[in-house]
Amino acid sequence: MKKEQMLMLGFVGIMLVFRGYTIVIGQPKPVLVVLNKDDATLASVDPVGMRLTAKVTTGNGPHEVVLSIDGKTAYVANYGAQTPGNSISVIDIPTAKELRRFDISPLVRPHGLHLIGGKLYFTVEANRLIARYDPASNKIDWIMGTGQNGSHMVVGTADQRKFYTANIGSDSVSAIELPPLAPGRRPVTHIPVGKQPEAIDLSPDGKEVWVGLNAD
Repeated sequence: MKKEQMLMLGFVGIMLVFRGYTIVIGQPKPVLVVLNKDDATLASVDPVGMRLTAKVTTGNGPHEVVLSIDGKTAYVANYGAQTPGNSISVIDIPTAKELRRFDISPLVRPHGLHLIGGKLYFTVEANRLIARYDPASNKIDWIMGTGQNGSHMVVGTADQRKFYTANIGSDSVSAIELPPLAPGRRPVTHIPVGKQPEAIDLSPDGKEVWVGLNAD
């Protein structure tokens, strides 16, 4: 992800990436968390007084963060730097403690995150796939390959039936549909788009996929 990125609004909060930081403002309680990639930390900030209230160590090279709907738990994708990252940090916001650092090995380079129905969906760039982490069982319980280079960000429907990834290295979006499928329908469809797609979201009515391009 580039150091400057677009503003994204969703029910889990607002995410802004700017100059090496990822900022998420949680809803409905005022919770603001910031990722510092170089320092490998997550910072909690008082959004009213704009003061630092806590700092928590994450894995190496944290790139993306999402908050639970109550703003109490943060999930961080530890992408890594020169050495590929292979973990997801689960952080308790009220106590400012890392509850666990889930090892996704042999997968490496986790990146985009989307929390739906208590399940964390994430892209894995190096392995060209998306996966689902269940915090309750502390296990990965589903994996689907995209077959595309640099599957960067992911967005899914509320019923967890359809997912879309922005594939920055293949200039495409992968549309992934979970069973049951209609006769003759493929589980993964690749849609060509412009150069270097990164940001991705669904329109409010769910009828369109919106993609942000870096090079067009």
